[in-house]
Amino acid sequence: MSGKPSTIDHRPSTIQAILIANRGEIASRVIRTCKKMGIQSIAVFSEADRHAPFVQQADTAVFIGASSPAASYLDVDKIIATAKKTGADAIHPGYGFLSENVAFAKRCQEEGIIFIGPHAKAIDAMGSKSKAKVLMQKNKVPVVPGYQGADQSIKTLTKAAVDIGFPVLLKATAGGGGKGMRIVHNKKDIKTAIEAAKREAKSAFGDDELIIEKYIASGRHIEFQIFGDQHGNAIHLLERECTIQRRYQKIIEESPSPVLSDALRQKMGEAAVQAAKALKYDNAGTVEFIFDEKTKDFYFLEVNTRLQVEHPVTEEITGLDLVQMQIESVQGLPLTIQQNEVEGKGYAIECRLYAEDAANDFLPVTGKIQRFEIPKVEGLRVETAIQSGSEISVFYDPMIAKLIVWDDSRQAAQRKMQYVLSNLVCLGTTTNQDFLLHVLKNADFQQGNYDTHFIKNKLDLTAFAEKEEAAVNCAAIAATLLGWHQREQARTLLQSIPSGWRSNFYQHQSETYLYKEEEIKVAYRYQNKSAGQPVFTCIIKEKEYAVQLIEANDQQTRLEIDGIQQTFNIAKDQQNYFIHNGQTGSIHVQQKERFPANIAKKVKGGYEAPMPSQIIKILVKPGQKVKSGEGLIVLSSMKMENTIEASEDGVVEEVYAQEGANVEAGFLLLKINGGESMVDGQ
Repeated sequence: MSGKPSTIDHRPSTIQAILIANRGEIASRVIRTCKKMGIQSIAVFSEADRHAPFVQQADTAVFIGASSPAASYLDVDKIIATAKKTGADAIHPGYGFLSENVAFAKRCQEEGIIFIGPHAKAIDAMGSKSKAKVLMQKNKVPVVPGYQGADQSIKTLTKAAVDIGFPVLLKATAGGGGKGMRIVHNKKDIKTAIEAAKREAKSAFGDDELIIEKYIASGRHIEFQIFGDQHGNAIHLLERECTIQRRYQKIIEESPSPVLSDALRQKMGEAAVQAAKALKYDNAGTVEFIFDEKTKDFYFLEVNTRLQVEHPVTEEITGLDLVQMQIESVQGLPLTIQQNEVEGKGYAIECRLYAEDAANDFLPVTGKIQRFEIPKVEGLRVETAIQSGSEISVFYDPMIAKLIVWDDSRQAAQRKMQYVLSNLVCLGTTTNQDFLLHVLKNADFQQGNYDTHFIKNKLDLTAFAEKEEAAVNCAAIAATLLGWHQREQARTLLQSIPSGWRSNFYQHQSETYLYKEEEIKVAYRYQNKSAGQPVFTCIIKEKEYAVQLIEANDQQTRLEIDGIQQTFNIAKDQQNYFIHNGQTGSIHVQQKERFPANIAKKVKGGYEAPMPSQIIKILVKPGQKVKSGEGLIVLSSMKMENTIEASEDGVVEEVYAQEGANVEAGFLLLKINGGESMVDGQ
């Protein structure tokens, strides 16, 4: 035998099968590590997810109920029963849903199933932001000044806010993700804000307890990945900068933070480890801090006792597999890396691609993703819940994918992410793809000069959505010639005569499209062929274009327009054309019917649901006078509340909605005498 030491791994291996109590991209992520480790993966799925990619990727997939989370992914009894039926040794909760539910973690323990996360006491201690702050204060971790108390009366909370000094931040103690959170700038708004925050917290987490904190206006959100084992070891795996947010939810994360010095990084990292040790932490978690760039002070916000959405950023710079580390830790294995061995290499940026209308206050949208194609870029990692043909459901968070790029430097990573966002094809519904690119191209972002109000204060939320006339014209030409090509391919009669031939040479064919409120008429005429490729003259608003159709299929056309060749990716849904070009982004045009059907007219003074929603609260009644900007109805969709506000002064004439009802987009909610038609929520 050779004298070399054995390479056989003698570590215990108690987990043979893992049930993933989650859905979408995080389920796919856990499945990937299970396959790497030789562990059987068991997915659970709802009716809405029956054909989702993660269901196909798992070794076994079990249907557990209706689309509503309460009937499926939040049903503890169903999940435990499925784990037992399939012989799962452990359950991975992912993030969201049951991931920080202490009762679920305890139930797993009682049932003899390993919960892949920290011990229940740590979850319980951090499950209440008020209790968490008290514990951190005892362990000398700096916390934001504020109120956290059992007395939750509006009177007491109002007094606390006044004592702290406005502006203040209301936060639900039981959860995160921006739900149950409000910034309040003065006393007159505090009662309404408390009621709304409590209502949203109760709906999202089943607990309406709030804490109040001094609001740090110029703060940055910086979090540290922590990890512990069952042997008393705890380390941090560097930071993630998560300051770019909308609706209190992160949309871009990066590491390293562009503002941390080595000394400050060490100091914050030590505070994060101190927090972990105070909890005797034994799995993956995140310590979140608010950093005051003016004073260089930082304050503890919370510990997320689970894997974070943005964990790939840490994995990319450290080379570690956090899911594998989670699985190893719950089996009693010690950490295989010490603090002095943790090293960040290069730069990583993550962008969250959402089905939402960034130009309309980031309202979530539904629809079918007709085409989803990822550009081939070295250093690009994509975590996604969808594929071409997937539906964006009203039941779940509207995140489509996480795009993560790695490179040697922040500048190189930014450039690469811009290329990815320019060339990713995601067609069929409205997304924030162009908006993300707008952020990446912003000079302040590129230099790292931003705070949590960057989007609100520094960006024009309409500029990125306004396409230049030439771009819209080219998109309309692409749609028109794709239609011409398809008709040409389908033709069986008189094939020797070009499609659209006219006995009157001077008469053009035409197609008309609507781009937002604008009508775009494309007059076009087939001229001849050049090297076997059709040549056209196209006219839009007296502007003439020389166009050559290089190639075309059902999904894209390549055109030469006035000497410049471009590829247009196209998805068609009835009369809707979704068109993407790497230089101009995504453009949606609607083909106008030659013989239009009767279209329902907007009700004057009517207010419609901007998306499929549940009616949470009706704030007005018939006969009530309302002022412009006053709240009318509170809707909930995709786990977020939106308030429909009056567009002008008037009197409520009729209310058509009922609290608790589910309504489709476009449903007429109420009518105000003297008001104009209004469909957008604030």
